[in-house]
Amino acid sequence: MSMHPGQAPTDEPLVRRLLAAQFPRLADLPITPVDHYGTDHDIYRLGADLVVRLPRTDWAAGQAITESVWLPRLAPVLPLRIPEQVGLGVPGEGFAHAWSICTWLPGSSSADVRPADLVRAAHDLGAFVTALRRVGTADAHPRERGLRGGPLAESDDGFRAAVAELGSRIDGRAALATWAESLAADAWAEPEVWIHGDLLPGNLIVVDGRLDAVIDWGALNVGDPACDLQPAWSVFAGESRLAYAEALGADDASWLRGRGWALAQAVIALPYYWETNPGIVRQSLHAVGQVLADYVRR
Repeated sequence: MSMHPGQAPTDEPLVRRLLAAQFPRLADLPITPVDHYGTDHDIYRLGADLVVRLPRTDWAAGQAITESVWLPRLAPVLPLRIPEQVGLGVPGEGFAHAWSICTWLPGSSSADVRPADLVRAAHDLGAFVTALRRVGTADAHPRERGLRGGPLAESDDGFRAAVAELGSRIDGRAALATWAESLAADAWAEPEVWIHGDLLPGNLIVVDGRLDAVIDWGALNVGDPACDLQPAWSVFAGESRLAYAEALGADDASWLRGRGWALAQAVIALPYYWETNPGIVRQSLHAVGQVLADYVRR
């Protein structure tokens, strides 16, 4: 079932044609669709070591180009592995978007296999985010309005519309109350930094019980670092949540803004994907539950 209006259809024959036209040396490798609950790309294994990523929508169409510029710069300075883009495809064969070939990173997503030690994982991910924040932003691409990392207020209309559409499926009153606290938190007043913007369980890869890699860089932007506090509610809990906050040196205002980002992403996703993506719905309901539980316990 398509998740998006006007979603670009893909299949194995299309991938084969694109490869034959643009990367003929790879065109005879086995192609296998990857079952996942990401939202922006159709993904196909290519042989044993590669993956083809085809954008599903216009809004994801520029991600391959952004990744071609920034992933090679980021990989040497980050303490966890990230994909290596080995080919940047152009529109063709009836497919309208740029697309990419990347290295396949083995392991399991943390949505399927949790790290054996969540406190250790919190420190590992905290070190990763800290290293990302230190990368220079002088030639960063401009962030469009409404994208992650900007002021939370830019998401206010979408958040309130989603709460209204969800009705009794979540505790709307509590969601609006905690959202109001996040909106009222002091804004980030320091220079903007690099943020991954989508550190959800499905984008964190676990190998032998440890956090090993971070994938899906489509939300890479410069902005408020509080945005990357999101895993505190989508991945961690209890002691590991506190460990993540400590690893990132989050002050009270940043914590409230990060909680707002976690809540906004989850709430806005829920009505959009309710009928089409049960994995995203399950993940989003978990995050909403964690945020609201934090709000009630105060």
